[in-house]
Amino acid sequence: MAARGETRQEVSAWRPRVPGVVEVFHARFTEHAYPMHVHDVWTLLIVDDGAVRYDLDRHERGTPRDTVSLLPPQVPHNGSPATSDGFRKRVLYLDCTQLDASLIGPAVDAPDLVDPLLRRRVGQLHAALAEPGDELEAQSRLALVGDRLRGHLRPREVGPEPEAGPRVAHALRELLDARVVEGVTLDEAALLLHAHPAHLVRAFSGAFGIAPHQYLTARRIDRARRLLLDGRAPVDVATATGFYDQSHLSRSFKRIVGTTPGRFAGARGGRSSGS
Repeated sequence: MAARGETRQEVSAWRPRVPGVVEVFHARFTEHAYPMHVHDVWTLLIVDDGAVRYDLDRHERGTPRDTVSLLPPQVPHNGSPATSDGFRKRVLYLDCTQLDASLIGPAVDAPDLVDPLLRRRVGQLHAALAEPGDELEAQSRLALVGDRLRGHLRPREVGPEPEAGPRVAHALRELLDARVVEGVTLDEAALLLHAHPAHLVRAFSGAFGIAPHQYLTARRIDRARRLLLDGRAPVDVATATGFYDQSHLSRSFKRIVGTTPGRFAGARGGRSSGS
């Protein structure tokens, strides 16, 4: 908690390598108040501590805990702390390829969405966007978030999943198997397989019990294990198996195998510390 008279401010912002996400913005403010302003993109906001009050289209709105707020482009809004302790927020700015202009009116009418699953998915998306190399995961989570948002704003259009889920799931697995090292974006896979990105993710997860990005990472880790046991250096293995860099390999390797690539390689000839 800030001392009396102290203004606390923490800000980080970056542009990830994920189509559709214009900017990621994380901030902690105790006193800052935004004047009326507009964006030319969609603003997807979650508040982790405190609360924000804002005006949108001349109506006072707010962000109680677990709310997801979606502010449409070109609609003026402001924002200020709702309590003396300020607030900590995470924001995604999404371009209009993710949500089209027909959803602006419904978003103005109901910008604050109480949906624990959506809130959790937005948080998972922020985590995936935080590290380079996790773009397929971020694309998959973005597709599910967008689909959920459209379901809130246009509920009458939500219906059963398209047919051919198992067929498209197997086709995506074949595509991932063929491109383990070079990878594939979710949009490219959707185009090649003639399926909506969100449907691809759900169909694959339903058929195999694992998300597409998890499957691809597991295939890459299997290759990395073999190369490490052949005596290749971790930095070379990262490049040879499709990871962004050695740090990305190490992070993923430890999560799946339970140890670092260096320690795994050091166990050659003895009992491996990996599974």
